[in-house]
Amino acid sequence: MGGKTGSLFWDSGPALVWLHDIRYLLYFALIIYIYKNIFMLLRRQGARLAVNAASGPDCNWGRMMELLLQGLRAAAEPTRLRLLSLCAHAELTVTELTQILGQSQPRVSRHLKLLCEAGLLERHREGTWAYYRLADVSECAHLARTLVDLIPDCNDALTRDLGRLGAIKQVRAATAADYFRANAERWDEIRSLYVPEQDVEAALLNAVGDGPINDFLDIGTGTGRILEVFASRINRGTGIDLSHEMLQIARAKLETAGHRHCQVRHGDMYNLQLPTSEFDVLVVHQVLHYAEDPAVVISEAAQTLRPGGKLLVVDFAAHDQEFLRADHQHRWLGFEPEQVSAWCAEAGLKAQTPRELAGRRLTVLIWLAVREGVTPS
Repeated sequence: MGGKTGSLFWDSGPALVWLHDIRYLLYFALIIYIYKNIFMLLRRQGARLAVNAASGPDCNWGRMMELLLQGLRAAAEPTRLRLLSLCAHAELTVTELTQILGQSQPRVSRHLKLLCEAGLLERHREGTWAYYRLADVSECAHLARTLVDLIPDCNDALTRDLGRLGAIKQVRAATAADYFRANAERWDEIRSLYVPEQDVEAALLNAVGDGPINDFLDIGTGTGRILEVFASRINRGTGIDLSHEMLQIARAKLETAGHRHCQVRHGDMYNLQLPTSEFDVLVVHQVLHYAEDPAVVISEAAQTLRPGGKLLVVDFAAHDQEFLRADHQHRWLGFEPEQVSAWCAEAGLKAQTPRELAGRRLTVLIWLAVREGVTPS
């Protein structure tokens, strides 16, 4: 390094950048990426390699090299490296990133645009906000993680960035705590009618089985509790909810728990707009009784399951607690076992007999339905 310690980021004094440090970082990233991750990328693109074999052996390698160089060029700037590091720790808006970096919004937005175009970051719109996080499904996701792992954590600028990020997370956590305090009495009224939630969660985990889960989807994620329950078992978790307020709560809880492999997204359970055959396990927990048309919800969910994938539906058995309709907006007063099983069959799923968990005045049912085909490995 020419005898200088240097910094990957802007110095707190003169506005100087040690570009040679960035160059060496990118050289290391290139070497590690090629030897550690290129074959993972080839495996994921195996189907396309077979289809395109007739086009010549160089076409796919050329494509991968193009992606690699594009990603390295996008990362070769101090602010963009800081953005990569921050977005690896949390999902953040442009406003939050501007506050952390102390730079203008147009400048930060321009850097984010370049990183997204290179496939190093992902952008998800949520109402009037857009959230950014480190890519985990793009072709350059491995490169993004490699670059972040190579960024030294002893840098002064990075330390300040993470300190300011911590303050933002504290505000989020406080907001979530206020929400729970405001609604605790309302939720406790319902919970007192059925078995403890930990019993339901244990039954859910048991129904899925002991094997690891690659891709997990929670529809109507609410506070993100189901993602927390399955966090230790899954490689990637996604929660979908229509409520922007609930998404804020879920995001804060997942960040506090350190579940970076879990994310939440704004979405409609009637129109998920997710890829087909994308998930191994899908949970619909205490959601169907709010649905105008539960059959459509199950049909939409089934399309996102891989062959052999599992759908778990948790809801109440048919009951006569009318106050849940009047005071808690329940559209359905529970379901008969055969109702949900029939909707699963219509969606191409094979449902098993639901498990019953009897409570004081409400019984919880857990349906397990499987999409026919080879069980995902």
